[in-house]
This record gives sequence, C-alpha cells and structure tokens, in this order.
Amino acid sequence: MRVTKDKEREQRIAMEIMVDAGDAEERALGWYYYLQEEKLQFPFKARRTAESPISPLRIGEEVVVVGMPSEEECENDMLVNIEWQEQTLSIPLSQVEGTGVDDETQEAIADWRYWVQRGYEF
Repeated sequence: MRVTKDKEREQRIAMEIMVDAGDAEERALGWYYYLQEEKLQFPFKARRTAESPISPLRIGEEVVVVGMPSEEECENDMLVNIEWQEQTLSIPLSQVEGTGVDDETQEAIADWRYWVQRGYEF
C-alpha cells in the first residue's frame, strides 16, 4: 500500500536521517541511528499490525519492544527486539505500532512506516 507524499515528513527524513547519506549503507545507518540513538524510547509497548510468514506473532498481539539488534542486522530493514514467550525475537519495525508511547517514539515509528509504504529503499 503506497501512501500519499507528506512534504513535512519528507523534509524531516531528508534533513535528519538522509543528510550526507550517499549510498545504501549510509542510508541504513542514518535510519538506524535516528531510531536507536535519537528517537525510540525503549522499552515500549507495541501491537503487531502485519503478519509475516517467518514470525509466530499474530496481528493485534501486544509485545514489549526492548531495543534494536546490531547495525549489521539492520542493513536491509529496521528491526526491533521484542520480548515474546520468555525469549527475545527481532521483527520488522514496520510491522508494529506503538501503544502509549511518547510523541518522539510515535513520530519515529510513523516515519519508518511511511518510508516503507512509499516504497523507498536503502
């Protein structure tokens, strides 16, 4: 599903995340540090919004997001670590929405979901 272009969000992504990013690796790192270091406030509660054939979680299932995996694990997609049935799993950030999160966390999740839904790539 492709979303309508959002000029304000595009500007924020260009100036805060993609600034000085020349290639795919730098774009991935830009996103990683924007999310991990600047915006996402861990831990936070989230709800699964999309199913994946490689994940046991169901749509609507609530989880606790406890962090992000390493930079290397996020080279192709922004992943988050969740607590699920006494283990830690990594799932795509684009497949969750924060519940009861602060404004910065909500905006960062929305920025990443927008990026993915617009069909942008690293």
